Amino acid sequence: MRVLSIQSSVAYGYVGNSAATFPLQRLGHEVWPVLTVHFSNHTGYGQWRGPVFPAETVAEVVEGIAERGVLGTADAVLTGYQGSPGVAEVVLDTVRRVRALNPDAVYCCDPVLGDVGRGMFVLPGLPELMRDRVVPQADVVTPNLFELAFLAGVELADVATPDGLRRAAAAVRAAGPGTVLVTSVEHAGLPDDRIGMVAVDGSGGYLVSTPRLPLNVNGAGDVTAALFLAHLSAGVPAALARVASSVFAVMERTHRDGAREIRLVQAQEALAHPACEFPVEQLWAD
Repeated sequence: MRVLSIQSSVAYGYVGNSAATFPLQRLGHEVWPVLTVHFSNHTGYGQWRGPVFPAETVAEVVEGIAERGVLGTADAVLTGYQGSPGVAEVVLDTVRRVRALNPDAVYCCDPVLGDVGRGMFVLPGLPELMRDRVVPQADVVTPNLFELAFLAGVELADVATPDGLRRAAAAVRAAGPGTVLVTSVEHAGLPDDRIGMVAVDGSGGYLVSTPRLPLNVNGAGDVTAALFLAHLSAGVPAALARVASSVFAVMERTHRDGAREIRLVQAQEALAHPACEFPVEQLWAD
């Protein structure tokens, strides 16, 4: 698979393209990273250096790829944090161009907008643009619970039950995406020491959970979206099992090492050969 990935980048650490590229390559996929920023480190440190690229620069890089005559050979477009309405417009135009050349290309959108306890952390206007124009163009969307509630137009409390999550996922799917992966799920009958993911497609909803680790790091969502895209051709249940196994292995190694940055390189065998030790449960059938 050839993946055009439009995301941020850091020199030190792992977020955005710096988190998504290596796992995809380790699985044997070709990645064309298009950078929206290039920072010294992720913003979780509170201090960073480096440029935010204007939308015109991002568009120029995509145009250069098109000039090589290969844009239509992309099998997928992957996006994460888009940063500004201008970049979102470039994303929409790029997806349109890729699909015009390859109607089978898949667009996987990680709608990075906010989180529980933090609220929205993007520029004003971007959440509505993502909800109303970008997400409807996606084939696959990977929100956390906070983002799912916003995209579905409901309150966070409304997705705090399995039935509420099901209705919200259905609302997002009705807007366009065929597959919705909800991350950081903390209910659906799960005990307090477990955290889950729920994936929903036309066949129903599926849950996988892993032990909750006392860990707060950046980049896990970027890895999750990339791996889910990579494994989705095997079907939602298989993709869930593989993603949960690989991401937990990375997080467990990170916790064991007491590291601030996720241990992608050190846990790479779990990326390439997930043990699939966590069972996937079908919550409902459609």
